[in-house]
Amino acid sequence: MSEEVKDLKKDLAKLKRVALDIASEIHDIVEDSLWVDYVKMPELAGKLVAAVQEANRFKAENGL
Repeated sequence: MSEEVKDLKKDLAKLKRVALDIASEIHDIVEDSLWVDYVKMPELAGKLVAAVQEANRFKAENGL
């Protein structure tokens, strides 16, 4: 595997990590504080959708 491909895979992993961090935050709210922090859900959901779309776009554009 070339160094360039390795770097692209690392970049993709970082993008995926952003989405997973947002999903984890959503999970924590649902599990621990839904009745107090439910108002954060629409914003977090929007961020999650954008992060997943960005990771998928990057993956497609770079043939990963």
